[in-house]
Amino acid sequence: MPRSMAPPPSGEFAIRLTKPFTDMPTSKIEIIGEPNRPATIKHTTHVGADNQTLIIKEGSIDASDSNELVDLVRPLAGFPSNPDEDIYGLGVRLDLATFEVQWDNGEDVEGAEAKSNPTEENKQTFKDVVESIEALTRQKAKERTS
Repeated sequence: MPRSMAPPPSGEFAIRLTKPFTDMPTSKIEIIGEPNRPATIKHTTHVGADNQTLIIKEGSIDASDSNELVDLVRPLAGFPSNPDEDIYGLGVRLDLATFEVQWDNGEDVEGAEAKSNPTEENKQTFKDVVESIEALTRQKAKERTS
């Protein structure tokens, strides 16, 4: 049965990108914020023997980048999704929860083109979004110092 995702409260958005698509994540990017306000960004990487060591990078993005990011992910609404297969071929799982878009390429999402193959245009749009999130993370998230 498809999971019914409710929009986040008060316009808040959450974007999560995890690698790999299946199994225990070795990399996780989380961006959480509200429209027209700065957002927080956190990148957690599991390294070392049995992925037991964590490297955490954190930062923030300004309101204009936050709004641009929400606009960037908006076209993914309704794209095909599949909980059993990485149909976009990038080895990543992208989970979006904005007021307008509730979508996850690794879930049966209500209203999405369930278990159909994405078009080449869908794949390119997905790739562009993933690359933009990763570039923003490299630019804004810095390693935490203790």
